[in-house]
Amino acid sequence: MTQLVTQQFLSDSVSMAPPKTMTMVLEGEIIQDDVVDIVDMLERLAGQGAVKIVIDMHAVTHFDYRGVWAMRRKADTLRQLGGDLKLSGLSPYLHAIFRAAGANEAFDYFANTEDALNSFTRAVFVHGG
Repeated sequence: MTQLVTQQFLSDSVSMAPPKTMTMVLEGEIIQDDVVDIVDMLERLAGQGAVKIVIDMHAVTHFDYRGVWAMRRKADTLRQLGGDLKLSGLSPYLHAIFRAAGANEAFDYFANTEDALNSFTRAVFVHGG
C-alpha cells in the first residue's frame, strides 16, 4: 500500500503565499485505489497554488498501470495552470509500466528529484524554426 512519505514544499521567497513547487515521495506498491488518493492530493495541492510537482518514485516497487492515465490527466491539468508534473527515481520496471500504458511521452522523467526540481527553473532557448 502507498505511503505518502514526504511532502516537501520549496519556495524562493519567504512569504505567506502558498508554495508553487513541491515534492511528493511515494513508496511501496501503488495500487489503483492509491492512485485515486494521490490524484486527489495533487488536486488539493494545485488548489493551494502548488502547480509544479515532482513525484519521487525511487522507493516504489510497483505501479498499477490502470492509474497511469489518471496521473497523465492530472499532469495535463497542472500544465494548464502553468505548472507540470514530473517523475523522478523510476526503476526500469516502473518506466516500462508507464511506457506500456502509453505515457512515455506524457511526463518528463528524471533520475533524481534534484534534477527534476531544477528543470522547473531552467529556461529553454530554441533557435531556428
